[in-house]
Amino acid sequence: MFVEPHREDAVGIPQSGAPLPRAVREAHRAITRALQIRIVDHGVSMGQWYFLRALWDEDGLTQRELSQRVGMMEPTTVTALNNLERCDLVQRVRNPHDRRKVNIYLTPKGKALRADILPCAEEIEETATQGISSDELALTVSVLRRVSVNLGGLPPIGGDDDLG
Repeated sequence: MFVEPHREDAVGIPQSGAPLPRAVREAHRAITRALQIRIVDHGVSMGQWYFLRALWDEDGLTQRELSQRVGMMEPTTVTALNNLERCDLVQRVRNPHDRRKVNIYLTPKGKALRADILPCAEEIEETATQGISSDELALTVSVLRRVSVNLGGLPPIGGDDDLG
């Protein structure tokens, strides 16, 4: 039986098999946990965060566009939108040019959350990248995006660098 030798990464963290998926998962969980702790005080769940973030970037997306931006299946988006609508954060509006489409717009309450929540996300990103040079960060982001493309992931969307 082959036993992989013990290795450590550059900062002394023990490494074993499949280091990329594990590192990505650990980083994602740490960032998500930090953000979740901050946004819950504003009455927003992580599930809602992704949709609000997309609408703060471009209000009035159709349900299908929103699903694609967030990377969720349309039935999941419908459930999330029902919840966001109950919380008075979004409203659905039938598209006047194509009655089959429904556009999603932020309510004043949904728009106002941006000023409260985006600074939390920016602080978390700042904390997460302490001690990492801008060159290292740019390389890391570039590599992770290539990994995503190699695996047939979603293409990068403008503005998706801010935790979401």
